[in-house]
Amino acid sequence: MSETANDLTSLLQKAVHDAFRERRPLRIRGSGTKAFYGRAVSGEPLDLAEHRGVIRHEPTELFATARAGTPLAELGEVLAEHGQHLPFEPPMHGPGATLGGVLACGLSGPARPYRGAARDAVLGMRIINGKGEVLAFGGEVMKNVAGYDVSRLMVGAMGTLGVILDASLKVLPRPAAEATLAFDVSMHDGLIDVNRWSASPLPLSAACHDGDRLFVRLSGSIRAIDSARRRLGGDVVEDGSRFWNALRDQSLPFFADGAGPLWRISVPPATPPLSLPGTWLADWGGAQRWLRTDSPAQGVRSAAERAGGHATLYRGAANGEEVFHPLPDALHRLHENLKQAFDPGRVLNRGRLYANL
Repeated sequence: MSETANDLTSLLQKAVHDAFRERRPLRIRGSGTKAFYGRAVSGEPLDLAEHRGVIRHEPTELFATARAGTPLAELGEVLAEHGQHLPFEPPMHGPGATLGGVLACGLSGPARPYRGAARDAVLGMRIINGKGEVLAFGGEVMKNVAGYDVSRLMVGAMGTLGVILDASLKVLPRPAAEATLAFDVSMHDGLIDVNRWSASPLPLSAACHDGDRLFVRLSGSIRAIDSARRRLGGDVVEDGSRFWNALRDQSLPFFADGAGPLWRISVPPATPPLSLPGTWLADWGGAQRWLRTDSPAQGVRSAAERAGGHATLYRGAANGEEVFHPLPDALHRLHENLKQAFDPGRVLNRGRLYANL
């Protein structure tokens, strides 16, 4: 690690240690592209934007290590030079999005059901806990990661358990070819088709219904894609990558023009469309449903629960309103115990995940 990076780590460590000693809350901040997500947090900003840079990339070992403040675009360029990418297709939500931000929020793009989630790509991590101690978990290659992998607890914890310093991630080769097909079917029929296709040896890497049409992405060898296209039919979408990037970063018209709060509903992929009013978009082959609605939060969450899932108020939460689905008592106690272990002074992103965490 460079001297400058060591200096920045020391400064961050001291800031957290002082906050713990004085019981002052801190608000972890990167580029700010995910600031809308989660509950509002008060406290002194702890800025990670300068703690950036790719530390190591081993193309033959299929891993890369980068600091939390590293822009995803910068990391992507380094990987692209060797024909590789992050398998979970991290959402940007704006220019300057950082590695630490997408990991802390636990966000994954359209490829998630087919290549794994952000959590699945994490091999190791260094963090600063709520007492100002630097801790390291995991390793850099899969064979060195054994036992209970604490680093993956940090993915989706919204900074409430620790300040991510750097992370080692699994990377994969970019597919040789890709094609996007569109089908004029209803959401109900489209989800049935996708779930049937997912049980077949087809090179699926994304599937989405935007409320009007079903879009399917095929990734792999040219031969495999040509065979799948002949089998599935549909219309070929020119420059399909533009559609998937817009879906990933929520710049499709559905996200920009919709009225009402935006809900993210996770359900089993074969779940029929839920009987809730509003406008819908289905991603992840049906496992992730986006809903624009003015329906009461309790009604949305109850419908998700009946389908065996849960609902997150992704955008548009009122001040103080709970964003994430309420946890069962036993699971909530587990979260409280983890918070006590990693951040006993309750100084890191206090209340970002749940009011008492």
